[in-house]
Amino acid sequence: MSVPHQDIKPRSSAPAASVKPFQIRGRYFTAVALRPEDGPLDQAFYAALDAQLRWSPHFFDGAPLILDLAQAPGLSRPAEIRALADSLRSRDLAVFGVQNATPAQAAAAEDAGLITLASGKDAPLNTGPGTRREIPKKLRPPQNVVITRPVRSGQTVVAEGGDLVVVGPVSSGAELIARGNIHVYGLLRGRAMAGAEGDESARIFCQRLDAELLAVAGLYRTNENLEPELLNRAAQVFLRDGRLCVEAL
Repeated sequence: MSVPHQDIKPRSSAPAASVKPFQIRGRYFTAVALRPEDGPLDQAFYAALDAQLRWSPHFFDGAPLILDLAQAPGLSRPAEIRALADSLRSRDLAVFGVQNATPAQAAAAEDAGLITLASGKDAPLNTGPGTRREIPKKLRPPQNVVITRPVRSGQTVVAEGGDLVVVGPVSSGAELIARGNIHVYGLLRGRAMAGAEGDESARIFCQRLDAELLAVAGLYRTNENLEPELLNRAAQVFLRDGRLCVEAL
């Protein structure tokens, strides 16, 4: 049987999917803020800084550093800020930016290779026709995070919208960050930072305390200055009259 000949047109080839050679992902890092007072950055300033570094060396290990210029409006000459940045880097401090800077300070910081960061304060949202109104963070229900496994060294766990609860141990080199309170039902090593957005009522609770760093709303203590009688005991960490307190439970 003969089959009639038919013209068969090839399918149009679909355009190949393009694959980007990179990914953009958000990351949380612990940044240390150094807030110099207004005045000369003289030998006394650097002597006090060196004493602080000797007193709590682990606090600055690998942590990026920001210059908070809120209390130093007179520190605006490019040569001064460049010299300060160079001095910090010579002490193995990873300074990378400034915040609360005046326009003159921002320009001087850029000249010194530093970026200008927002101060972190809440700002009004731009709303208009067709713009979705966002619920302010303070009115949102808490978004607590519960972790039911050990937190290993090198891991960072963040509760951006509420409390962080860890049912298990937290290893040395791990990091806990929470907008609200932190609860650890186990041995707490590593770093724990509650009240990450400035909530001074936040607290840290743990069954056994051996943390490398404890912080509430930016005020911190390191393992070097924890009382020996608090170690390996149930404890809570909170602010009282502007001081960070650690008490046994």
